Amino acid sequence: MEKIDGDEKVQSPIDPIIPIDFIPNNEKGPRVTYKFKWVHLLIGAFAIISVTAGWFVLTAKSVFVEIDPITAQIEIEGGFKVRLGQRYLIRSGSYELTLLNDGYHASVTQLLVSAEQSQTHPFVMRKLPGIISIASDITDGARVQIDGVDIGLTPLNGVLVESGDHQMTISKERYLDYRETISVEGRSVVQRYQASLEPAWATVSLSTVPAGADVLVDGEIFGTTPVNAEILQGRRDLTLKLSGHKAWQDDFDVIAGEDFTIPPVQLEPADGLVFIRSNPSAASLTIGGDFKGLTPLEVALAPGQNHELTFFKNGYHSKKTTIRTQPNQERELNLELDPVLASVSVIAEPVDAELYVNGEFRGLANQSIELMAASQQIEIRKAGYVPYTAEFTSRPGLDQIIRVTLKSLEQARQEQIKPVIATAAGQSLKLFYPSAFTMGASRREAGRRPNENLRDIQLERAFYISYREVSNSEYRLFDSEHSSGIVSGVTLDNEAQPVVRVSWNQGALYCNWLSGQEALPPFYQVNEQDEVVGFNPQSSGYRLPSEAEWAWVARTEGSGNTVRYPWGDQLPPPENAGNFADVTARQYLGEIIFDYDDGYFATAPIGSFAPNQHEILDMAGNVAEWVHDFYGAMGSLGGVEVDPLGPEDGQFHTIRGSSWAHGSITEMRLSFRDFGIEPRDDVGFRIARYLED
Repeated sequence: MEKIDGDEKVQSPIDPIIPIDFIPNNEKGPRVTYKFKWVHLLIGAFAIISVTAGWFVLTAKSVFVEIDPITAQIEIEGGFKVRLGQRYLIRSGSYELTLLNDGYHASVTQLLVSAEQSQTHPFVMRKLPGIISIASDITDGARVQIDGVDIGLTPLNGVLVESGDHQMTISKERYLDYRETISVEGRSVVQRYQASLEPAWATVSLSTVPAGADVLVDGEIFGTTPVNAEILQGRRDLTLKLSGHKAWQDDFDVIAGEDFTIPPVQLEPADGLVFIRSNPSAASLTIGGDFKGLTPLEVALAPGQNHELTFFKNGYHSKKTTIRTQPNQERELNLELDPVLASVSVIAEPVDAELYVNGEFRGLANQSIELMAASQQIEIRKAGYVPYTAEFTSRPGLDQIIRVTLKSLEQARQEQIKPVIATAAGQSLKLFYPSAFTMGASRREAGRRPNENLRDIQLERAFYISYREVSNSEYRLFDSEHSSGIVSGVTLDNEAQPVVRVSWNQGALYCNWLSGQEALPPFYQVNEQDEVVGFNPQSSGYRLPSEAEWAWVARTEGSGNTVRYPWGDQLPPPENAGNFADVTARQYLGEIIFDYDDGYFATAPIGSFAPNQHEILDMAGNVAEWVHDFYGAMGSLGGVEVDPLGPEDGQFHTIRGSSWAHGSITEMRLSFRDFGIEPRDDVGFRIARYLED
């Protein structure tokens, strides 16, 4: 240590120098480190959730899903939503809506949320059918009909009936019909109905003097007197017959349940019976100036008297005779009438035609002939000509001429072509003389499919096509056991509805059957297993329309133009345009036409809607239709196709036209083509045939 300026200074020992490690400068700045903390994660998550929630609240719409019934369970799939009481916060878009409720059909449909801030979407669920039981307290085996549809014989249990009011009719032979309007609750609720059938007869007591007479009611024997007969209600003809006595006859009004007794009938002894014949027959007969009828006939004549008989017939001289009978005597009388003749000249072309009178050959037609002054059948014939046949009555004292010019068979054939024909099943077909047109659709057409290539078609053969699709009642004339079934509890099997659930092969067999009813050559060739293995294009028998014929009838107009939709070229369809997938089927079908209601959930009775431009019905809507052709992707690369009948073979057959299950732009167009092999509940068919060459 040192001391300066008076202080001590003292020298300390010197500390040693210690070396240290040297780290050169790497020219980087100071290093900053970050230590993660959980609070940072929470703050970030909260910020993201807050931003997302705010964005959702600002963009979501307030949606009220109004359901009938209000107890329905609602499930919405397809996006984020928040339920606030009776409303949902949900963004614009399409969502899958599922509705569930006991006693109602489960429903899956679309919920379309629009850009409107507050909106209500009503939905109505369809009740399940009710379960009803029906019995008759008097007799079993009574036939039950609901709304005109036969559902079986009593007693019936577990019958499914749609909710609502229905007309129930119970009928049984010899009983009065029972009618009642029933209100079916639906929702699988069990309801029971008991009917009391009243007898439709009354007991009528009959007796005669003498007894043992046959009792006939409306010509049917009920027994012999005395008798208590149960006779059905109505106006009844009562006849009592006993051998050797005159028949007794009277009319009575029988009222069900009101029994009555006819006072004893005193039968009178029979007159003499005379069986009278004349040659020719059908001569008018009077007895004592009173007309009795046409010969041959049997008359009763009072015994022990002379009776004057007079015979008259056109073309014959009248003749009289007298007859006398004994009590209860039976005898016969035969009389020959003499004809009245007149001369008639016959002039015919061609000159070598032949003359027949009442079927008897009388030589060449050009002659003068003696004919009876009565109606006779005149026939003039020649091979290769249509025979002339007419009823002719000659007039004595007058100059009469029959002039006839026969028509050739070809001339007659041309004149006899009918613009409308009827089948043995009662269907009407219209004749068409088609023209050239272009089938298919342009690539620019909205909804076009790749199988709709443009094809130049020339239809040269005239053909008939039915105004309507084949109905269930018409098809069951061929197959009595066929059922078109039901869809979602709605029947497709009423008589007037179009037949469905038939394959292409079944439709072709129906056409062959119909040809057989009219002795026409079958169009389709069938093997022993009832499978169609070919066809005869020259046959004039019934068949399915070709695809080209179907398209021509559906699309062409008188000007040669073609229409895009059944009603024209623009959407949406007008009222009564057809039976399509509309709002009635929105809970069953995925794609429908909104703001269109044709009044039918499934198929409608045939001909319920307006016809097309050719007066043909249901060419679109109701059911799609099998056509003749095998399915194939066709085009006009080979030029104009003349009367095409499709590919020679294939696995599938073509289906044309929309149905009650179609509602998209693609399907509504008349150029839409489908194909199939199996029966469907929205596919039927109509019939066609060529005009005979």
